[in-house]
Amino acid sequence: MLELKRDIYEKLIEWKKADSGNVLELNGARQVGKTFILDKFARENYKKYFYINMMQTSGKEFIECYHAATKWKPGEKRIERPLHRTFELFDNTFADDKNTIVVIDEIQESAEVYSMIRQFAREFSCHFVVTGSYLGKTLSKEYFLPAGDIDTMVLDTLSYEEFLETVGLRNIYDNLDLYGQGKPEEYEELKKWYDVYIQIGGYPAVVKCYLEMKDMEKCKEELANIIRIFVSESERYFDAVLEMNLFEQIFPSIAQSMIKESKGSSDLVSELSKIIFKEESDRVTKKSVNQAIAWLYRSHIIGYCDKLNECNIMEVSFHSRFYFRDIGVARYFLRMTGADRATMEGIVNENFVYLYLERLIRGQKLAGMSPAFGVYKGGEIDFFVRSLENYKDYAIEVKSGKNIGKTANMILKDGKADYLYLLKGDTHGGIVDKKKYTVPIYLTGKITFDK
Repeated sequence: MLELKRDIYEKLIEWKKADSGNVLELNGARQVGKTFILDKFARENYKKYFYINMMQTSGKEFIECYHAATKWKPGEKRIERPLHRTFELFDNTFADDKNTIVVIDEIQESAEVYSMIRQFAREFSCHFVVTGSYLGKTLSKEYFLPAGDIDTMVLDTLSYEEFLETVGLRNIYDNLDLYGQGKPEEYEELKKWYDVYIQIGGYPAVVKCYLEMKDMEKCKEELANIIRIFVSESERYFDAVLEMNLFEQIFPSIAQSMIKESKGSSDLVSELSKIIFKEESDRVTKKSVNQAIAWLYRSHIIGYCDKLNECNIMEVSFHSRFYFRDIGVARYFLRMTGADRATMEGIVNENFVYLYLERLIRGQKLAGMSPAFGVYKGGEIDFFVRSLENYKDYAIEVKSGKNIGKTANMILKDGKADYLYLLKGDTHGGIVDKKKYTVPIYLTGKITFDK
């Protein structure tokens, strides 16, 4: 059976060694491999491993054990350590020590269990990991949010580097020079696989489909199936028929908004409502669209992009554009819009770069809450970032061809940015001058923003 190596495995090892005392919450979209990687991590690094799935029989059994362990009447002696007793009833081999890990999957299905997280962190020596694909549900008022008792990680779909690992090219990627000093054939080989990756994306099932069958149509079918599963499962968390039907319409509508909103939008919800309903939406419809967008965001399906007015890091218009959290999903829905090839390729390349910047922000390497594009003197730069390594500003222009944006050069000339990166698909990279660098777009993940 083909096993896909994931970079997050090493982070899980580090979390175990750090032994923070907190519960680990692993976030990520449906079918990105959270359960698989946790199962591998638990089996390879602990002597005892207990798995509870709140959507399956084990979850129901755990709840029954909890109710039995906490059954008490006024006047009776209070139960000591009822949660420890719960686990002992669930499995009589349970031992509360550092060699034990408990993984609770789909925890969003039980507000009662989710609200135990603080006790898991404070009353136990063993390690706990909780996860779920729809943790946005935990924002409901019946869920107790255990701030300060949780460490968080996000498992994304496979990155380009992880994809290269599957075809034996990760070492070439890791050692290839950003600015064209490597072997030409190695750049061309990585470009070939980049062209594959931006078509199939990083969902493990789709990657395996490609590696085993080399059939793009089969990959599209697999991706469509993943999307159908997400839509059908998400609908369980919504009551109104209108809200449920929105999920069928909202994906291609988001893709249309990516094409339409070249300068971003001050009200993405209203703009999306207009695309879906072809008219100005009333309050109820707008609320439904807003709820659907929030759900997609918290389910790690879409991400926001902010706008910097006049490339001023302090003049931010939040949530001015959408991007998808998987490049294959982005391409899938962009094709539905009927956009011309050049437009679609341009947005796909931007989406690819967006995903790397989002990870750097998450890792506190770049400033901001989300990646941002910049507008300057009536023009636009694809992305504008401030490094938290050296507090320098970087303008980033994403081009699939040879054209260099006038706005990008103006931003550099006027001193709005300290450096300019030109990310292109038809280059092996090069240093234009001390402040301007050309990098192959498929090597975006090697840029460290520490010049």
